[in-house]
Amino acid sequence: MNRNALAGMFLAAVSVVPAQAQEINFGVISTEASSNLRAVWVPFLNDMEKKTGLQVRAFFASDYAGVIEGMRFNKVQLAWYGNKSAMEAVDRASGEVFAQSVDKDGAAGYWSHIIVHRDSPFKTLEDVLKCDKTLDFGIGDPNSTSGFLVPMTFVFGTRNIEPRQCFKTLRGANHEANALAVANKLVHAAANNNENLGRIKITAPTKADEIRVIWTSPLIASDPLVWRRDLDPTVKAKISDFIFSYGTKDEAEKKVLAGLGWSPFRKSSDNQLLPIRQMEVSRLIMRVQGDATMPEDKKKAELEKLQAQFDDLDRRIAATTN
Repeated sequence: MNRNALAGMFLAAVSVVPAQAQEINFGVISTEASSNLRAVWVPFLNDMEKKTGLQVRAFFASDYAGVIEGMRFNKVQLAWYGNKSAMEAVDRASGEVFAQSVDKDGAAGYWSHIIVHRDSPFKTLEDVLKCDKTLDFGIGDPNSTSGFLVPMTFVFGTRNIEPRQCFKTLRGANHEANALAVANKLVHAAANNNENLGRIKITAPTKADEIRVIWTSPLIASDPLVWRRDLDPTVKAKISDFIFSYGTKDEAEKKVLAGLGWSPFRKSSDNQLLPIRQMEVSRLIMRVQGDATMPEDKKKAELEKLQAQFDDLDRRIAATTN
């Protein structure tokens, strides 16, 4: 057999060997035990792998920061975040919001709660905020929107309360751990949200019966999906096609989304985070205003700077809604 024929056979053989699929690590923030998260996320990620032709691997971390840092060092290319953690990913980890989850009932967002045991004598938020350092409180992950930023802004910030000066202990944990701590009377009250309380009814129904809500926040925008800005455009296109068609027709896909508590996704952008940024600035303004140790001239300058940031965000939010 001549050399050209051999070369032709070799090229033909090579052409039928499939190329190695590109691997994508999908980060999932730690709102509850990873075993529970795997149960609802793996079917979705398996479908993503089949439909996109990408190798899709789940990335779980013990806290929100683990997923943010994973994206920062390109160990995570795509992730589900809350708004606060998404803001950190956009600012520090080359992240970009491209999609937004939608509640399975079509709600535009979700709510943060303060919860107590059903037998607790505390009926209102003010009962918990007596600040005599006799109560134990469960706060969320520092990168959580509903577990940290929202209560720090609307519960503590508006009252100029520093939680560590208010409670006997301040315990930081994920949503599930805080809910179970309340149900088991390990803390007197804790931050949570309606989505996680719905999950607790599924994963620990007897514990859910032990929980009572005493405070509800203003509406929080639904959670975003974030990818790295430098992700290959062809990969972005595959992911985008999958995300925005998923669960729109196929009944099996709808069932998978329902397991996550969602209906089909809608498109979004970094503008989704503007109200969260404003909330963070508002919290800082209230902190500076309540700082009795800061010299007045320094306080004035800091407040002017923060107010300018707040006003700029106000204009940007207005521009996105007009």
